[in-house]
Amino acid sequence: MTPYGLPQLLWVGVGGFLGSISRFVMAGLFNRFSPALGFPVGTLTVNILGCLLIGLLHGLAETRSLLGTDIRIFLFIGVLGGFTTYSTFGFESLALLKDGAILKASANIILHVFLGLSAVWLGDFLGRL
Repeated sequence: MTPYGLPQLLWVGVGGFLGSISRFVMAGLFNRFSPALGFPVGTLTVNILGCLLIGLLHGLAETRSLLGTDIRIFLFIGVLGGFTTYSTFGFESLALLKDGAILKASANIILHVFLGLSAVWLGDFLGRL
């Protein structure tokens, strides 16, 4: 038995559905506009945007008490959990390595980690203003 009630599980499920669709559409758009790069720009974009948004929402929630438990579950775990995609990041990084694109794979990994952490910090900072 989980400590979560059915309403919370539904919030996560609906949020995940919306986040996943948003990721699919946004990543696809960015990848279509940058095919010559041979670099997973779409995944990088949604992951960094997701990091910024979770930082911003966290900062707002903590300093202004704007988000209740169910809304946090819906947004943080559902929407943003479905929107960002660490598994795709790992898969694309491995594919670049297997293709011998060590520089691109390294850039992908470094950019995701550095920009992701920076975006969470920036979002949290902005949310606390």
